[in-house]
Amino acid sequence: MACMKNNTSKTMFLWLIFFTSLHCLSVSFEFQVGGNNGWVVPPVNDSKTFNDWASENRFQAGDTIRFKYKKDSVMEVSEEDYKKCNSTHPIFFSNTGNSLFRLQRSGSFYFISGVSGHCQKGQRMIVKVISEDESSPGDNNKSSAGSTIVAVGVSKLVFAHFVFFSVASYLF
Repeated sequence: MACMKNNTSKTMFLWLIFFTSLHCLSVSFEFQVGGNNGWVVPPVNDSKTFNDWASENRFQAGDTIRFKYKKDSVMEVSEEDYKKCNSTHPIFFSNTGNSLFRLQRSGSFYFISGVSGHCQKGQRMIVKVISEDESSPGDNNKSSAGSTIVAVGVSKLVFAHFVFFSVASYLF
């Protein structure tokens, strides 16, 4: 009877470890806006730089985008303010030089530089976040920046399974 109780405790402990490791399966991604160049005024005659970058990536709710810049700022604004490069009513504002923005929902997000004249020169971007039903579990259309995060997520999962099976082999 004591042996059966001991095995039940071990099994429950293993299930606890297994279920706590499942959080590794829900991976969010972090993207650096503009790649290595960051959030800067684009070159002359290249005003679509950031929208081209954004369209090359697939963003999902829970992902984050990182804006790296010097002597600048980033604002989330309404679609109307985006079209007019109006920075007087930001929804989000940051001027830290290393701003992180979490994409909490599906839909469009509109970003502009808060520095006078930068938006008009093309330092603005629309990020479209797909809904869950638009994405499939096997979809691998993330950028190389996202791929780094996938590798980290997978290595966490492998580590969790290693711990799970190590504990199991020790207990049984």
